[in-house]
Amino acid sequence: MQGLVIKSTGSWYQVHAEDGQDYDCRIKGKFRIQGIQTTNPIAVGDHVEFEFEPNSDNGIINKLHDRRNYIIRKSINLSKQAQIIAANIDQAFLVVTLASPRTSLGFIDRFLATAEAYDIPAILIFNKLDLFHEEGLAILAEYAAIYENIGYPCYTVSALKGTNIPLIETLLKDKTTLFSGHSGVGKSSLINALLPGRDIKTGEISESSDKGQHTTTFAEMHTLPFGGYLIDTPGIRELGIFDIRPEELGHYFREMRDMMHECKFNNCRHVNEPGCAIIKAVEQGEIAPSRYESYLSIYHGNETRA
Repeated sequence: MQGLVIKSTGSWYQVHAEDGQDYDCRIKGKFRIQGIQTTNPIAVGDHVEFEFEPNSDNGIINKLHDRRNYIIRKSINLSKQAQIIAANIDQAFLVVTLASPRTSLGFIDRFLATAEAYDIPAILIFNKLDLFHEEGLAILAEYAAIYENIGYPCYTVSALKGTNIPLIETLLKDKTTLFSGHSGVGKSSLINALLPGRDIKTGEISESSDKGQHTTTFAEMHTLPFGGYLIDTPGIRELGIFDIRPEELGHYFREMRDMMHECKFNNCRHVNEPGCAIIKAVEQGEIAPSRYESYLSIYHGNETRA
């Protein structure tokens, strides 16, 4: 039988099959794909084929269909391995907040560079609009402008108050969308607003660290009532960049990609070379300093930037 992987729980996968039923499936033996060492060879969003185990309703996945795309991150604890977050997606939403807990610009930039590398359109969703007064709204507008100026759509919402939820629905309609973000940014609350009655568990913010507690343990795909699919993922504390060589990195920063050909040297690393168009653009305010700092952080192999 053929089906779509809608949930991953480590060793077991839930597959929505062509007969309309959901089946628990596992992988038999070693399952290696394209030589990439991953902690999860099968991911939510994958199209697979499976057969039933003898005298059982459980299935064994025996074939993975070609992926249109996927998004991947380095496993922080296993430096040589990676985790596929999801496959075959139309767009990725990064849910962020400027307060309680604050999402760093470095984290945003790592996510966007990864999305660029795997050719997945990315959109930023600024949540918790209800927490902001006039000064906070001005800062939020400054943050959003950094990304809107380089072509990333930014939207503000309040999952708690329902602000702009209908707008988000129109962006999701008839598409397969990955939802990602730090724990505590209100991702689960936002999904609950989009999927009334599904009652996805939400968590509290730790007062001591101002960090969210993990509420989503495994990736899961939900069918949207207005058409399309939403893939909910565990809150990401750190995002390790995987399989992007330092000399390629500039191609995944849109504003750098557009002016790299103006550098004096063809193999310019945009770090300290004379005649570098990127460094000049930063000095002249054409590239946001925070974006360039993120580029340097990733280039030098820093695992994360809080």
